[in-house]
Amino acid sequence: MKKAYYMKISAMDWLGLTTLILVTVTIFAAMDLAFNWIFYLTVLGQVSLVVTVYKVLRDDYTTEKTFKDFYEDQPMPGN
Repeated sequence: MKKAYYMKISAMDWLGLTTLILVTVTIFAAMDLAFNWIFYLTVLGQVSLVVTVYKVLRDDYTTEKTFKDFYEDQPMPGN
């Protein structure tokens, strides 16, 4: 059985799409655009956000890093 196309899009692509939609909503609201455009884009943004969270949490990502490694750009004090 084939996966649906939207399931093939990576988690980072979903994040970018969701960000674009929600920034567009903000711009449209600031421009005082018609309510129905803002409403439908907001609903689409909310659905996109739920899918994004699902994709990020279900992403098959593994790493060898632990919390002891702290941040990569700044060593932990005492190490």
